[in-house]
Amino acid sequence: MNLLDDAHALAGDLKQLRRTLHRQPEVGLDLPRTQETVLQALDGLPLEVRTGTRTTSVTAVLRGTKPTDNFARTVLLRADMDGLPVTEQTGLDFASQNGAMHGCGHDLHTAALVGAAQLLSRHRDHIAGDVVLMFQPGEEGWDGAATMIEEGVLDASGRRADAAYGLHVFSSQQSNGTFFSRPGTLLAASYRLIVTVQGAGGHGSSPSTARDPVTAMAEMITSLQTMVTRTFDIFDPVVVTVAKVRAGSRHNIIPDEAYFEATVRCYSEVTYDAVPTALRRVLDGVASAHRVDVDVDVIAEFPMTVNNATEVQRGAATVVELLGEERYETAPHPLSGSEDFSYVLQDIPGAFIGLGACMPDADTATAPMNHSPRACFDDSVLADAATVYAGLAIGRLDHTPSPESDAP
Repeated sequence: MNLLDDAHALAGDLKQLRRTLHRQPEVGLDLPRTQETVLQALDGLPLEVRTGTRTTSVTAVLRGTKPTDNFARTVLLRADMDGLPVTEQTGLDFASQNGAMHGCGHDLHTAALVGAAQLLSRHRDHIAGDVVLMFQPGEEGWDGAATMIEEGVLDASGRRADAAYGLHVFSSQQSNGTFFSRPGTLLAASYRLIVTVQGAGGHGSSPSTARDPVTAMAEMITSLQTMVTRTFDIFDPVVVTVAKVRAGSRHNIIPDEAYFEATVRCYSEVTYDAVPTALRRVLDGVASAHRVDVDVDVIAEFPMTVNNATEVQRGAATVVELLGEERYETAPHPLSGSEDFSYVLQDIPGAFIGLGACMPDADTATAPMNHSPRACFDDSVLADAATVYAGLAIGRLDHTPSPESDAP
């Protein structure tokens, strides 16, 4: 069995699949064209395929044929499929033209998992158990993973998966072709903060006769930044980024209302539990000082993505064995992004692994990041990504302990 050679023989087809997906990105939980493309790519493989009822998800189960000790084993491999509501500005000849964009590399994830399905199908006689392939819509804030879990993806083989793995590509900050991860927290938990400030409007020339929600909002935004370092340990950080602001209709009219939204990230359970109270305390205090009312909505989005240390070690060993020692790095600290694969890892021990896909002629330090309308991903990494997906499944199933081996 030579997974890498077989994967590179598929590289052209995987690149074409990725570019087909890139031309037709879809957003959210309803991805009918993407689902159809994936189903066509999987057609003819020895898979048990089912589709979602509340989403256009695809779940495929491959039954390995390698003799086992009669103890059932299952590994889950996940790829997300949705794009972003971003107008692409890459100038690529296969760029999207529909107003959405695969600006986070999910088209690469999907193509790589299709490649893994082909590799695993070719090498069923080396697979000592079952592999669940989880093609997920709605990762970008739509709770797609949670929906698929509710619909039974973790038990799709007939039993609960023993381990779960996901991959994510990065268009910058990481060397091309380098895999990375770390034990424990890899990605942050996230909240969405929605704030509405209600004052009393008036003429811009006479602000003392009004209760100005705009100046109150401005102070709230700056006070939140001060709150972070005055409330939370700098070695257990919190990130607050206000990215949406709305107020007023003309330059000389004080409006009745102002509005802003922010994303909030943190890295520990203690901080995660404390964040909502801290946000409300600051915002209520500023509102009181400015004689305005404030409505604060703190919406929990995703928990932290926490890797199992043993599964990270297994992932690193798989990359090193298949691709070489220089192709894996341990991340020095968690990343500030968030992921709904975190829901899978709450139930199943596993690992989330990053992969540098920066364009070879770009500077990793300055290349546009994921979610940028100019983000470009090098699809030459697809064969290696498919190899690692498949290698993780085959290796983990070979090493899943039976109840007898755990006995004292």
